[in-house]
Amino acid sequence: MNDRDLKFFDSMLTKFETDYKVDKKRIYATGHSNGGSFTYILWAVRGNVFAAFAPSSAAALKLIGQLKPKPALHIIGDTDPLVKPAWQKLMYNNVMRINNCSKTGEAYAKYATLYPSTSGTPFVLYEHPGGHVYPQEANEVVIRFFKSCTQK
Repeated sequence: MNDRDLKFFDSMLTKFETDYKVDKKRIYATGHSNGGSFTYILWAVRGNVFAAFAPSSAAALKLIGQLKPKPALHIIGDTDPLVKPAWQKLMYNNVMRINNCSKTGEAYAKYATLYPSTSGTPFVLYEHPGGHVYPQEANEVVIRFFKSCTQK
């Protein structure tokens, strides 16, 4: 649809930068389901704008070749009937590869594991036992993660 969502994002960012004091080193994107897929689109085509990303219940396998290393957190429900866990696992495993993450993770929070990165682009997997839902308790983890990430 002529990239209307990207145009809207660009307009909103310009408006925020004009009207408010925006710390350009601390711009983040997160979204659930379709919003999670749009988060991956933003990473692929506007990645230089952002410090980190946190998609939820999403996969965008066609975009993998366009992603550059960035800190990321992925939220997945083990029983998601809409965005199959297998698709999401394929997506986040590719993100971990792109980000040069360790294969061994360390506890980060309940349901969350941090995978350090040799390129300074860590990955957090938030894997909860639910379905195609955004768990409200994930907010704390996403905020903590975003606070630890600044644009280089």
